[in-house]
Amino acid sequence: MNVFNHRGAALALVLGVALMFSQMVPTAAQDKPGASAVAIFAGGCFWCVESDFDSVPGVLDTISGYTGGRVKNPTYAQVTAGASGHREAVKITFDPKQVSYTTLVDIFWHSVDPTDGGGQFCDRGQSYTSAIFATNPAQRQLAMASKAKLIKSGVLKKRKVRTPVLTAGPFYAAEDYHQNYYKRSPLQYKFYRYRCGRDARLKALWGADAMRGIDTH
Repeated sequence: MNVFNHRGAALALVLGVALMFSQMVPTAAQDKPGASAVAIFAGGCFWCVESDFDSVPGVLDTISGYTGGRVKNPTYAQVTAGASGHREAVKITFDPKQVSYTTLVDIFWHSVDPTDGGGQFCDRGQSYTSAIFATNPAQRQLAMASKAKLIKSGVLKKRKVRTPVLTAGPFYAAEDYHQNYYKRSPLQYKFYRYRCGRDARLKALWGADAMRGIDTH
């Protein structure tokens, strides 16, 4: 699968120094008060999904990674080449007392194009397709109910919702240089996101509800 050239250019700028800075940006929250829960969403480029959900009140931690495939400990190259069966995804640790799983699912819908079964925005191929990975039966029930509500609403103008609700399996953290990429390399990230057309497509699809629940400032 061909990866969008501007994303590749952005990666090239940081690969050479990734190891040197790998310890500077932790991938786990240090303080998680009370009982936390986990949600896993695949929404195309995990840089963008991580950035979006980090802004949501009640989200304690996000980790970019790979899930849903057949290869143990896959690499970025394997995943984006379509050789592992995994999707790029983000593991979200959240405080249910501050934000509910149903709310997170609703935020997810409005941050992706659920009608696109071939990828997301400029990133094409199975590894970039969207999905909700339920970590338990209760999450699956809530996600399915949310999907049914979205379909019934008619907001997508009868276009088929192609985002599946799947049972979560092993989740593999992506390479260090992918974690918090939007913080590590903000200029490259913003350039990629703009050129990929993510926000423009979301606005065209969702209108005023695009990115609902996400702090875009």
